[in-house]
Amino acid sequence: MRITWPQRVVSQFLLMQLAIATGVTVLATGLFLAPLGAQLDDQAMRRALAIAQTTASPRTADMLLGSPAEPGGPVQAEAERIRRATGAEYVVIMDRRGVRWSHTATAQIGRFVSTDPSDALAGREVMEIDSGTLGRSARGKVPLRDLRGRIVGAVSVGIEYDTVRGRLLAAIPGLLAYAGGALAMGALAAYLISRRLQRQVHDLAFSDIAALLTEREAMLHGIREGVVALDSGGRVRLINDEAQRLLGVGGEATGRPLDEVLGAGRTADVLAGRVSGEDLLTVRGPRVLVANRMPTDDGGAVATLRDRTELERLGRELDSTRGLIDALRAQDHEHANRLHTLLGLLELELYEEAAEFVTEVAGVHRATAEQFTERVHDPLLAALLVGKATVAAERAVVLRPADGTLLPDRLVDPRGLVTVVGNLVDNALDAAAGSPGAFVEVALHARGREVVLRVTDSGCGVPPAQRELIFTEGWSTKPLPAHGKRGLGLAMVRRLAERHGGSAYVGEAPGGGAEFTVVLPESLTEPDTSGPSGA
Repeated sequence: MRITWPQRVVSQFLLMQLAIATGVTVLATGLFLAPLGAQLDDQAMRRALAIAQTTASPRTADMLLGSPAEPGGPVQAEAERIRRATGAEYVVIMDRRGVRWSHTATAQIGRFVSTDPSDALAGREVMEIDSGTLGRSARGKVPLRDLRGRIVGAVSVGIEYDTVRGRLLAAIPGLLAYAGGALAMGALAAYLISRRLQRQVHDLAFSDIAALLTEREAMLHGIREGVVALDSGGRVRLINDEAQRLLGVGGEATGRPLDEVLGAGRTADVLAGRVSGEDLLTVRGPRVLVANRMPTDDGGAVATLRDRTELERLGRELDSTRGLIDALRAQDHEHANRLHTLLGLLELELYEEAAEFVTEVAGVHRATAEQFTERVHDPLLAALLVGKATVAAERAVVLRPADGTLLPDRLVDPRGLVTVVGNLVDNALDAAAGSPGAFVEVALHARGREVVLRVTDSGCGVPPAQRELIFTEGWSTKPLPAHGKRGLGLAMVRRLAERHGGSAYVGEAPGGGAEFTVVLPESLTEPDTSGPSGA
C-alpha cells in the first residue's frame, strides 16, 4: 500500500504537530536519562568510597598487622560484617603488596588483587567503574593507615553495578509515564488547534489556498472597483490598485490606521463604519465615490468603492434635457390658452392689443426664468425650478427664489438634489394653494462644500406633534391617489439627506406656514482653480 501525504491543511498540521510533540518528548526523555545515569553512577561510587573510608580505620590496620591472611581471620570477619551491614558487593582489605586479606569469595584471600592498587597505596582516594573478579562494579579505594599515619595497605569497596542500572531502569517506567502524559496532552492540544484551524481555513488543501490566493490577487488588482479591507483595529489590511487610484494613496497605506491614511472627513467615516447605510456618497478630491461596507467575522470590514464622477458628467446633459421637457409639458396647457387668446385678437384685427399681449407674456416668462438661472447655476436644478414656477402660476401660487440664494454649478449629485427640491416644492405648492397671497419660496445657499436648502410656503404649517411623523414612509394627510400609495416623497427626502451625511427637518415659517430645511454636507466639489493653458 502506498502511503501518501494528506492534502488538507488540517491533516498536515495535525501530523506535523504530532511529529514535533513526539520528537520533543523523545528528546527530552533522552536528555533526562543521560544525566540521570551519570548521577546514579556518581552516587554509587561515592557510596562505595564512603564505605571504604569507614572501613579504613586504625583498628582495621592493627588487625591487618597482627593476624595472617586467612579466611577465618579477624580481618575477613570485620570486612564481611561491614559488607553485610552496608549492602556492598564486596569489601576487600589488602596489604602494601596488594595481597587480599578479605574477599567475598574466600578462595581469593591470600592472592593478589586483580586491579591496580597503586593509587590507593600511594595515599590517593579513587572512585571508578571497573571490572574485577566479581564483575563490573562501582568502586571506591582508600589507603589504610595505622595510628601513626603510615600506609599499611588499602581498602577497596565495590557496589554491584547491576543494582545501579536497576535503579535507572526502575525510573524509566515512571519517566515514560510522564512523557506519555505530556505527549497525550500535546496530541490533544494539536487536535484542538487543528479543529480550530479547520474552521478557519474551511477544510481546504494547501493547493486550494494557493489557488484562491492567486485568484484573489488577480481579481482584486484586475477589477475596476476599489476594495479596501480593514482589520479589527481599523488598520488597512489590503487596498487594491483601483482603490489606491480613487483615494489618491499608495501601497504604503497597508498596515496603517485608516484615519491616518485618509485624514478626517466623510470618506474616512464611511469606510470606518461611523456612517451606516448602503450606496453612501462621498467625495475624495475631484471624485464622487459610492461606498458600501461589509463587516467580517474577525471584527474587520471590507469596503468597496465605485467611481461615479464620469457617470455624473455624462448624465447631467440628459437630465437637463429631461428637466426642460418636463417644464415644457407643464406649460402646455397655459401655452394653449395664450395661443387661443392671441388667435382671437388677430381674427378681430386687434393687432396692437395682440402685440402688447405677446410682449407681456414673453416678459413675464423671461423674468421668471432669469430669477432662477441667475441665482441657481446648475442647469438641471434651474430648469426644474423654472418648470415648477409655471406649474405654480397655473395654481395661483407664486414660486420665487429667496433673497441671497446663490448655488454654483459644482453639485456632486445634481439628480439627488433635484429629487429633494422637487418633492419639497410639490408639497409646498399643495399646502400653499388656496391660501391668501399664496407663495412658495426656495432658498439655496452654499457654505464651503455644504448645501443648505430651505423651502417656505404660506400654507397652514405642520403641527409640532407631526413634524417627525411626516418623514415616515407611508404617512400622509392627503387622500390616497389612484395608485394607492402616498407618504413616499418626504421619506425619500430624509433618506437622500442622510445618505449624504446630512439632515432634513421642518419648522414654522415666519408667516405661519411650514419651513423645510435640508442640509447636505460635501455636496459640492472643490472649485477648479486651474486656469486655461496657453501656448
